[in-house]
Amino acid sequence: MTRPRIATASLAGCFGCHMSFLDIDERLFELVRHVDFDRTPLTDIKAIGPCDVGLIEGGCANAENVEVLRAFRQQCKALVALGACAINGGIPAMRNQFSLQEILAESYLDGMGLDQGQIPNDPEIPLLLDKVYPIHEVVQVDHFLPGCPPSGDAIWTFLQELLSGQAIRLPYTQIHYD
Repeated sequence: MTRPRIATASLAGCFGCHMSFLDIDERLFELVRHVDFDRTPLTDIKAIGPCDVGLIEGGCANAENVEVLRAFRQQCKALVALGACAINGGIPAMRNQFSLQEILAESYLDGMGLDQGQIPNDPEIPLLLDKVYPIHEVVQVDHFLPGCPPSGDAIWTFLQELLSGQAIRLPYTQIHYD
């Protein structure tokens, strides 16, 4: 019997959801006994292969985010929007109230302390999108796990139920935020 394969990626966000994933603490050892990891910070694999579950945190703010997200959608049987940034754009989407030109001008031309700045134009820098998009506006998402970030306990419960084929039922205490 083959073990389920899990991959993770962080797009435009703070990496807090990955930190919460690590907050499952010693349960990581139990998880490692039951699954294989593909692209994650735990493996340092840079490209994604065929996977059962893809956990994506962060929204899509640039062309590279879209490329990574589409690769995950293509390779993963189940795609999970992990946290507020993936679900609704989160803090990075606060820039959506301004045009891209306004943002670039403030950041590189007109901002305090800038003198004769210029907007970077290097092919190594991913092109910014006109706004930050939640991932379900770019690809189909199978599951949403809310939180900023979701707790390690919520991630653990979610993965346990998803991988066992059970209906996902998170206790109120794991998805309630004050």
